[in-house]
Amino acid sequence: MALLDTILRALVTLNGFMTSPFVLLVLAFVGAYLGAKVVEVIPFTRRIIERREAQ
Repeated sequence: MALLDTILRALVTLNGFMTSPFVLLVLAFVGAYLGAKVVEVIPFTRRIIERREAQ
């Protein structure tokens, strides 16, 4: 039961952080940055971007 209590306490703490607007803003910026990097790495989307730039 002690392990379950520890896990539940950690989840409640994380939930408190995730509802903070500052943490959500940081996560949004990190997600946008990683999304842009993933789009550049995927070959299919890279070809689409190169075609648009060539026009």
